[in-house]
This record gives sequence, C-alpha cells and structure tokens, in this order.
Amino acid sequence: MGSRLIPVVLLAVLAALHAQLWLGRGSVPRVQEMQRKIDAQRTANDQARQTNERLASEVSDLKEGLDMVEEKARNELGMLKPNEIYVQFTPR
Repeated sequence: MGSRLIPVVLLAVLAALHAQLWLGRGSVPRVQEMQRKIDAQRTANDQARQTNERLASEVSDLKEGLDMVEEKARNELGMLKPNEIYVQFTPR
C-alpha cells in the first residue's frame, strides 16, 4: 500500500501544478492577455509622447516669435494683412 501512495501523491501534486499553470493567477492565458494590454499601453504612450512633443514645439514657437502666431491666424482664422487680397484656388 505504501508503494502505491507515493505515485498517487506525486500525480496529485503534478495535476495541481498543471492546473495552476493553465487556470491560476499566473497562468499562460492570463500572461498573454497582460502582454497584449502592455503592448496596447505602450502604443498609446508613444502616440501621447509624439503629441506632447509636437505641442511643446508649438508652444516654444509661439513664445519665440510672432511668425507662428501669424501663420495660425491666417490658416485657422482666415486673417489678412491690410491691403492684402485673398485668392483661393480649387484643384480639379
């Protein structure tokens, strides 16, 4: 009876470890899911970093001179200088 007990106990431990591998907190599917979430967050962080760099560049341009202010006023608000004529061409 003692010789049969050891393999049964070892099989039970093996089954418990195997179940932990596939169903537990650190299971393979959960690790893969977390890796996908990390990759998505890294992508979002990279996009946010690029946006922040663009905005920081724009802020420094606005602080340094009026060229950027004039460009924004012309493009976004349609402002013109005195005695200036605005002509718009539309491509065919």
